[in-house]
Amino acid sequence: MLNFDEQRFLRIQLGAVGLQKRLETVIASCLAAGAENIFFLGTGGAAILMQPAAQLLQRRSRFPVFIDMPAELVLTGSANLTKKSIVVMPSLSGTTKESVALLAMLKETGATVLTLVGHEETPLGKGGDHVFVNFAEDDTSCESFYLQSLFIALAVMKHRGEIENHDAIVAELARMPELLLEVKRAYEPKAEAFAKVLAGSDYHIVTGAGNVWPEAFYYGMCILEEMQWIRTRPVHASDFFHGTLELVEKGVSVILFKGEDALRPLAERVQNFAPGYTDKLTVLDTAEFDLPGISAKVRGLVSPVLLATVLERISAHLEVMRNHPLTTRRYYKRVAY
Repeated sequence: MLNFDEQRFLRIQLGAVGLQKRLETVIASCLAAGAENIFFLGTGGAAILMQPAAQLLQRRSRFPVFIDMPAELVLTGSANLTKKSIVVMPSLSGTTKESVALLAMLKETGATVLTLVGHEETPLGKGGDHVFVNFAEDDTSCESFYLQSLFIALAVMKHRGEIENHDAIVAELARMPELLLEVKRAYEPKAEAFAKVLAGSDYHIVTGAGNVWPEAFYYGMCILEEMQWIRTRPVHASDFFHGTLELVEKGVSVILFKGEDALRPLAERVQNFAPGYTDKLTVLDTAEFDLPGISAKVRGLVSPVLLATVLERISAHLEVMRNHPLTTRRYYKRVAY
């Protein structure tokens, strides 16, 4: 595979899976101690990667779940954020300044903070009440964060009696690192063609629904915009029909991500509409990826993980094709802001 270290990828994703038991133990202890809600409080891309887990809890659990922006909470606070809150803070670097600023406030509040970081010797790596370290880099962090946050959501549901077959689901998820590697290998011959689509336009409407909508948002903002300087319009497949559809005409690129959860029909609605008005609809569908031994229920849970792992292959070809390394920045961590 192009510019890809298979063993490094496996090591990182196995590291995420290896955190499951401790994540479950910590969540169980928080609930036993009387936790009343859970906040997912990341910044930027890491925050977006928490959304599928939060969505799962919002729809399958009666435990109160909140997603907010640290930059806003530092200024406003929240009546729901108390000493009885569980706070999950992801940051690959462990140094994200908005999250570090919020951490100080959380210490005063008394909330129990779980930090998910790639580096321990950092403010967030040292500042959490429970620190979970799994080294990763930009090209391997999505799957790791998706899995860790999913384990957290499943643990909440298990210890509240809101899920059946928790342990069987976790056992299937433990197989994902090797299966994801096989998905990458199988998709590699197709990755260049998808990259050509992305390189062929300076503007893309990127859309999806359900638990893959966050990946559409993430890929548009954090990869195409930040790392490739390609303009995008990420829009939820439902909202697509409340404004964005008026921009669709011949020559406009629409990129559609399809997952396998209950919200798939919303993506199919876009797929049925777009070809009548543009000649540039491109679909990435997780149902086309082979996952032997993984149940339909778990496939629905890991749809964003599958998209992330395939999009990494597409990005690897895109940066070569455009002679624009994914590490190139003009402003991010280069100028004061």
